[in-house]
Amino acid sequence: MRILFIHQNFPGQYKHIAAALVARGDEVTALCVENNPAPAGVQVFRYTPKRGNTPNVHPWIQDTETKVIRGEACFLAAKQLHDQGYVPDIICAHPGWGEALFIKEVWPQVPLLSHFEFYYHPHGADVGFDPEFPSSENDAPRLMAKNLANLMNLEQCDAGVSPTAWQKSTHPASFQHKIRVIHEGVDTHTIRPAADTTINLDGGIALRPGDEVVTFVNRNQEPYRGCHSFIRAIPEIQRRRPQARIVIVGGDGVSYGSQPPAGTTWKAHFLKELGDRIDGSRVHFVGTIPYNAFIGLLQVSACHVYLTNPFVLSWSMLEAMSAGCLVIGSRTQPVEEVITQGENGLLVDFFSPSEIAEQVTQALTSPGDFTAIRQRARQTIVDHYDLKRICLPQHLATIDELAARNR
Repeated sequence: MRILFIHQNFPGQYKHIAAALVARGDEVTALCVENNPAPAGVQVFRYTPKRGNTPNVHPWIQDTETKVIRGEACFLAAKQLHDQGYVPDIICAHPGWGEALFIKEVWPQVPLLSHFEFYYHPHGADVGFDPEFPSSENDAPRLMAKNLANLMNLEQCDAGVSPTAWQKSTHPASFQHKIRVIHEGVDTHTIRPAADTTINLDGGIALRPGDEVVTFVNRNQEPYRGCHSFIRAIPEIQRRRPQARIVIVGGDGVSYGSQPPAGTTWKAHFLKELGDRIDGSRVHFVGTIPYNAFIGLLQVSACHVYLTNPFVLSWSMLEAMSAGCLVIGSRTQPVEEVITQGENGLLVDFFSPSEIAEQVTQALTSPGDFTAIRQRARQTIVDHYDLKRICLPQHLATIDELAARNR
């Protein structure tokens, strides 16, 4: 069978799926922009947008124009493949950057399976959630325009996949019948508790399971993922647990939401707010780290704090649970879909540094009280999100079903 993947940052969410298809003997091709390492056996074709955004384009339509530009580039690259005689049996596309907008004009009869992460809402989701960063009067019409490409993708696809039920629920009800809930999956064999793990920080500091290690992980440290609430909790955590070491993973950029004040980063902005109330010698900002080091850090973690706006659920939270972490998560819809308070994790108010500090302090003071919760956290991932036994077979079965329906 011939499978074509379209993802500007391939392999992205398709890393394990593409590798599994190659392993079973399928012909796998990818169209993408970025020059990332691809799974062995995948033939990759890269394309480049032909132009940038129009100067002074209306701000409400800028995102749509960007996606049309990318969609045009992908369309032209796909047309070249078509003209060379290539016809896939199924197309798997992440439409978030616009690449799939015109792909049905190249292969109108080929099934299109799209990966839908999030549908934007001016109310009731991420926008306006945090009163510290209020929405503007222009946000509603801007987001309505931002969904134009999403609506085109929903209309054109033959079927869709969303990682979680809450993420599926953000899409219009009239299209939800097309979308199946299948998570990308967690490699629970690799990401598991390990009592013999040691993590070495700069300065000769070695961290091991049983140490008072508090972890906080995000691609970038920003308010969307609660860095402000967590950083504001640090002084109280340090006051009550003077031996605790806090390890924070992530870059200084912005993945989502507003930019920090000019000339600074969100991390620096909130650290400056707290001044000398934080003992910097016991807070370790390690930036972005290799994946193996990230897993090792989870394995030595006494508790892992994960905070998020109502938005796409991060892989890191599920990976932390798979590693047997005691996850202290925000009481927001994406987290509550996975974590039940006191059963397989703890939930706190996203906006309450004092509540975050209290839960972290309890976890460090009486770690034995939370052993069963840590065990159930891992079991949740094994039972519902395991890559090889559950999620990957579901993805492959969906691909086979759509391709067979077309044949």
